[in-house]
Amino acid sequence: MKQVLQSLSDGTIELASVPCPQPQDGHLLIATRRSLISAGTERMLLQFGKANLLDKARQQPEKVRAVIDKARTDGMLSALTAVRAKLDQPLALGYCNVGSVIAVGRGVRGFEPGMRVVSNGRHAEVVSVPVNLCAVVPDPVEDDEAVFTVVGAIALQGIRLAQPTLGEAFAVMGLGLVGLVTVELLRAHGCRVLGLDYDADRLALARAAGAEVFDLSHGEDPLMAARRFSRGRGVDGVLVTASSTSSEPIHQAAAMCRKRGRIVLVGVTGLELSRTDFYEKELTFQVSCSYGPGRYDPVYEEKGQDYPVGFVRWTEQRNFEAVLDMLAQHRVRFSPLITHRMPLADAKRAYDLLIHDRSALGIVLQYSHDSASVEAAVREHVVPIAPFGPRRSGERPRVSVIGAGNYARQVLLPALRSAGTHLRAIVSSGGVTAVHAARRLGFEAAATDASVVMKDDETDAVVIATRHDTHVMLACSALDAGKDVFVEKPLAIDAEGLAQVEAVYRRRAAAGHNPRLMVGFNRRFAPHVTRMKSLLDSVRASKVVIMTINAGEIPREHWTQDREVGGGRIIGEACHFIDLARHLVGTPIVRSAATPMRSGYDDPEDTATITLDFADGSVAAVHYVANGHRSFPKEQIQVFCDGRVLALDNFRTLRAYGWPGFKRMSLWRQDKGNAACARAFADAVRSGSPSPIPFEELVEVTRVTLEVAASFSSSRT
Repeated sequence: MKQVLQSLSDGTIELASVPCPQPQDGHLLIATRRSLISAGTERMLLQFGKANLLDKARQQPEKVRAVIDKARTDGMLSALTAVRAKLDQPLALGYCNVGSVIAVGRGVRGFEPGMRVVSNGRHAEVVSVPVNLCAVVPDPVEDDEAVFTVVGAIALQGIRLAQPTLGEAFAVMGLGLVGLVTVELLRAHGCRVLGLDYDADRLALARAAGAEVFDLSHGEDPLMAARRFSRGRGVDGVLVTASSTSSEPIHQAAAMCRKRGRIVLVGVTGLELSRTDFYEKELTFQVSCSYGPGRYDPVYEEKGQDYPVGFVRWTEQRNFEAVLDMLAQHRVRFSPLITHRMPLADAKRAYDLLIHDRSALGIVLQYSHDSASVEAAVREHVVPIAPFGPRRSGERPRVSVIGAGNYARQVLLPALRSAGTHLRAIVSSGGVTAVHAARRLGFEAAATDASVVMKDDETDAVVIATRHDTHVMLACSALDAGKDVFVEKPLAIDAEGLAQVEAVYRRRAAAGHNPRLMVGFNRRFAPHVTRMKSLLDSVRASKVVIMTINAGEIPREHWTQDREVGGGRIIGEACHFIDLARHLVGTPIVRSAATPMRSGYDDPEDTATITLDFADGSVAAVHYVANGHRSFPKEQIQVFCDGRVLALDNFRTLRAYGWPGFKRMSLWRQDKGNAACARAFADAVRSGSPSPIPFEELVEVTRVTLEVAASFSSSRT
């Protein structure tokens, strides 16, 4: 299928061939009929993409500070690599979509195949959208009107925050797409509206919708116009829908308002507020968040958990429905805002218009909706990227990958390629990241269906780099398909999942299939750790291992903090250091415990001291903390034994104290062993030798990690 993508590095627009997404739980699969290019948001994205690196940095100073901190701790090369990788990602454009439901995922209610719906889906022939970001289109509403619903919800949410009442006087500053829709909706609320802009055509559209208008290009005083419009009282409220780096729109809005007036920022402006402007009139100011309550809440959007209507009357989905009801009742009209109708095939020309033609406002992309075209798009689950070739004798192992997130694209996949593997196919749920990774790294194909690689006779090994809750199912499927398996940590997020993997592995081994399973515990393969291990193995004494992991804060709503999806950070991340301690000591873990930080409120379970006792009398303490400062090194490891000390600083410098003939090992750039880990797995697949980490050790580390997480949780109750 076809989808519109933008390069963040140079702003280039591409109509790319992307595999069709699969139906997902809680989602609708939708064949697009129309999509609307958002003139304000998407023009801003294009301008950002076309800006040079310095201008990009000026637009995002908070990101620059993060890069500087990373350079201080991880080194300049690592920081620059991360920046380049971020800018190299393609951006899927669009968020205003109307189409027909093809399929509904498990758990979806109120929608059926064939229904016409609006959603915040992308500019793509087929989109997969969470159920709470969709709404049914009433029969009287045409596609060309319905496609404005999401923009309408943005405007409506700003209006709801302003709380207009019948007969009040409101100003709308900035008559772009959202501003003109705001005018329509305020008029439908029974308000008098003053629209302000520099563009004569947009002022004419606002006038046709029933607003009084003021042309800012004439150089006259807008405050006097607002005073006349409000009969000398000051307007009751201002909705700022302009896009500007200046704080002047907010200052003017405050000057226009009556005492205790309301200002709501829907667009983008500077926010250097004057206390005097707000203090003397006791004005209220609020920034509106997109479509309404539920936006950016993963529980609402991704898991489909609605808010009780008695407590949250207007969610983003209910705002969609309200806009559609207004259209069905002919109380608002959005079709006059359409300036261009173009087929999807002309998407690149449409974006050229957006940049070079300031009169371009509502650009509607039209999609072929005949049954043959839709069926062809839906069947396209695999997109060839490079020519498929026959397997040759002695060829390097063929590897397919499931998952194309940031870590996979930036670290794991380049490591696999450098390890000498033949990259066969890569799978991602949406397809865009898979296509991008396939092009950059030389995969033969990109896909959205994981079963493709399980059934592929040409795939020797499957690498799993998806969200943690899918690891068990995919690993078991790959083992059953006779593939060698590399699972990016963790192996499982609960005891039941671990038991399931064990059962499949042992069944395959008992049948003589010699399964090969590896978990991506890369740190044990780092060059510094390899040196530490060789030194420690020469000493028979028990060891004390101390690890301080300055993990940094991750928002509570991030998927890794979700116990059902990510398992929490102890299971999902601290497992690395339990494995590293097990590797350095070299004997089984016989006892474990965890002591969490108690701050007096409900913190995420990501700050604790983990203690491990080993069969040889060694002990380890892992201080995994999320409450440190990001400029402090992330990982520090010290080992004390037999009157000697090894100290590793952030995988850049290893210092030795009391070790004859060895004092220091430093690298130009940080190396956490990712390349060596991938190479060890590839070599094992190529040679048919056992997995670089014994299966029993993987099970032991995973079981201990699960026990630690359980004791961590129980100690807080």
